[in-house]
Amino acid sequence: MTNMPLGMILLLVVSVLVYFGLAQRILDRMRMTDKQALLFIGGIVVGSFIDIPIMRSPMQITINVGGAILPVALCTYLIVKADETAERVRAIVASALVAVAVSLGSRYLPYEPENMFMDPKLIYGVTAGLIAYIAGRSRRSAFIGGILGIVLSDIIHIITLYGVGVPGTTSIGGAGAFDVTIIAGIVAVMIAELVGETREKLQGGPVLGPNRPEGLYEFSKELHPNEKQGDKPQTNQQNETSNKSSNSGGEHNEN
Repeated sequence: MTNMPLGMILLLVVSVLVYFGLAQRILDRMRMTDKQALLFIGGIVVGSFIDIPIMRSPMQITINVGGAILPVALCTYLIVKADETAERVRAIVASALVAVAVSLGSRYLPYEPENMFMDPKLIYGVTAGLIAYIAGRSRRSAFIGGILGIVLSDIIHIITLYGVGVPGTTSIGGAGAFDVTIIAGIVAVMIAELVGETREKLQGGPVLGPNRPEGLYEFSKELHPNEKQGDKPQTNQQNETSNKSSNSGGEHNEN
């Protein structure tokens, strides 16, 4: 267990949470079922051992199935399934910001792990998750930003090495980048869920309607699929008034 990569450990923990139904609320917002999530996690674990060569000269470049191809495929699916263009834009902006931040960090921070106060995987993963949430603001956008941002930073790194003519072997989404990708995605969703839950409780529960705080409950439309776009949901005060009227009417009829 101690020799297991950090990304694998996190995936194992997430799998347990999904299996016991403790992550259902998050999965609903990710447009995934329990079975889909478990199959996807299994695919990432198996795919982490598969590297596909995409270039052999002057650099040997491979792309990892579990650390790049499958996560990017999931992010693409979530972008396509997004309800609003603004959410897609936020996800793309978050990905770009994460990629730039991680690329700058890898350039200016000490390269040797022993010279850093924390494991670089944790630093880059947590930083990417924070930036992804701040820019994405919703669970899905934060997840997309964290995952795509790390993959994009890998691509930027390879382009930089290729530009200066540095020979060697590198992998997109492989080795340490796999752990960082998983950490970034999980941290982004955890922060988004924590902040979202806190804000909802401070507001007394999910607030539906045009006056709700933006990003407070980004999938309220899914709770009211039959509601027309032009209709305005009743406020709590209107609901209480209508309930009192119906109750008083019922008492009058019984009398």
